[in-house]
Parts: sequence; structure tokens; C-alpha cells
Amino acid sequence: MKREYHKRYSSELGREMEMLVFGHDGLPAIVFPTSCGRFYEFEDRAMVSAVHEKIETGRLQLFCVDSVDGESWYNRNVPPRWRIARQVQYENYILREVLPFVRQQNRQPHLVSLGCSLGGYHAANIAFRHPNLFTGMLSMSGAFDMKSFLRGYYDEDCYFNLPLDYLPNLHDAGILDRMRRNTYVLATGVHDHCWNDNERLATELRAKNIPVRLDVWGDNAEHDWPWWQRMVQVYL
Repeated sequence: MKREYHKRYSSELGREMEMLVFGHDGLPAIVFPTSCGRFYEFEDRAMVSAVHEKIETGRLQLFCVDSVDGESWYNRNVPPRWRIARQVQYENYILREVLPFVRQQNRQPHLVSLGCSLGGYHAANIAFRHPNLFTGMLSMSGAFDMKSFLRGYYDEDCYFNLPLDYLPNLHDAGILDRMRRNTYVLATGVHDHCWNDNERLATELRAKNIPVRLDVWGDNAEHDWPWWQRMVQVYL
């Protein structure tokens, strides 16, 4: 399996960022780590090995990015305004620095985002906000109730980074048409504390006639890596 390590200075974030790339061709997927997770998490948690056959045969290419959650959502040492500002900078990093790199490496027409837990939030938020760039999204046990991180603070940047807030008010015909042609998958479990978040998100998407696949796994499925390993094999 082709494996590449990259470390580059990000002008959007003002610091170095790291990334692992697995594979040589196939469907490109930007992988977001869990809460405060690192770029190597998907490999360390056996998620890469779970789909190794697709990677080795050129059907899938993973771009595992780093996070700045400790500087944004989880940074309790700064006011909420700075937390959401850092989230905006992180999205700009993905759009302006990671995406051009992905397209240099992979010219496939589709692009998906994916992640588990808070990584599922990142995957969904960027896919919904930019449906012209991301044609698919896989969120496993996604956490979408982000207001608790903001301690009551709310502004325009908060609004546009809270899918449960902005989706109900989305009326742009062009954006909705694009989203209706994309593929969105939400996977959770019967013992997953984020199950309700996923139900709420699926409800908002369906209210806009946006097709979404919501699967609630049985068999005592929980918010944990063994289940996500199985999910990624099924959906990716």
C-alpha cells in the first residue's frame, strides 16, 4: 500500500500541519480525526487496514488531515468568539490548501469527506456548506450538537457552522439541487450517545428533500472504534 507523509506550513492557520495519504488512485476521501485527534489516528485505530484492499487496488485514496480542535471547539482558555474564528480558519485551510493538494494527486470527479464522532461533524459540515466540491459524505457516530462548546455565544460564524441551525433555513434552489444529487450517509448505533443528533440531522435533510441514508446499527452497537471499523468497510 502506498503511504505518504506530508508536513507543510499553513498560511491559513499560521502553523505547520501534517497529513498522511494512503493509496495511489480511486475515490479521494478527506478523513477528519475525532475530537482533538491527529492525522495518524485512522491508521493507528485500524481504520486504514479495514479498507486496505480497496486502497491497494486503486479504488480508494485516503487523505488523513490533522485537527485544530484543541485550538477551536475544545479551547477553554479563550472566549467562544475565538473558538469559532479558529474553526473558520480550519475550514479555509481545508478548502484553500488541502483540496488543491488532493486535486494535484487525484483527478477523479468525485470527492467525499468522512469522520467519526467530532470528525463526523467536520465531514458533514464542510460537505453541506460546499456541495459543489464534496459529492459525498460519511459520518460515523457524528456529534452535531455543537452549541455546548460556545457557552451561549452566537454570531453569524456560529450559525453557518451549526448544520442543525442553517439547514432548516436553506432555500437556495441551486444549492439544494446540488445537494440532492450528492450522497450522504449517517451511521450510528443503538447505544451511541450521538444517535439523537443523527436522527435530528436526517430529519432536517429529508425536510429539504435531500436524500440521506441513516443507518442505526443494532447488536449493541456503541460509540467506539470496533464499530467504526465495520462501518467503514460497509459504506466506503
